[in-house]
Amino acid sequence: MIRLSNKDTGADIGEISEEELQILVAALEEEDSKDQNYWIDHATVDMIEIDHLNAGSLITVLRAAIGSGEGVEIQYVRTA
Repeated sequence: MIRLSNKDTGADIGEISEEELQILVAALEEEDSKDQNYWIDHATVDMIEIDHLNAGSLITVLRAAIGSGEGVEIQYVRTA
């Protein structure tokens, strides 16, 4: 599993699958090949939802992370 957290606060966002991580990585820009953090906003989540109809739980986790804010920087860590 993959654990997502808020990069600025360290707050836990939730878990996603390896498949969902691949959707996230494919949809977002990485600074380099070792990058494990992303800025997401509502427009980004909308784009992922349109392009990946099977990303339902990922969409739910990302929308919860953003909440009523403009966006959030997230990071991920692979867990056992």
